[in-house]
Amino acid sequence: MLERKYWDEATIMIWGPSAQILAQSRELQEQMKTVRDSGVKFNACVVCTDDYGVSDTLKELGVELIHTGEMLTEALQSDDIKVITF
Repeated sequence: MLERKYWDEATIMIWGPSAQILAQSRELQEQMKTVRDSGVKFNACVVCTDDYGVSDTLKELGVELIHTGEMLTEALQSDDIKVITF
């Protein structure tokens, strides 16, 4: 993804039940690894991962666990950061 120089940097935020799905799906984990290897960072809401019991699994996958509310609020208020959701 970053290899094509569309973005200087990119972060994918994993939130809610998506954390549990990623922890359980080998296919998604392989796709995540491919994207991560291109330079994209991954983080997840630590409250969500704790609630779903998947914190250790996601940490092992290289996902940074953070309190995402502050990061997302800062990004939404910034003129320099683009937020894409789906």
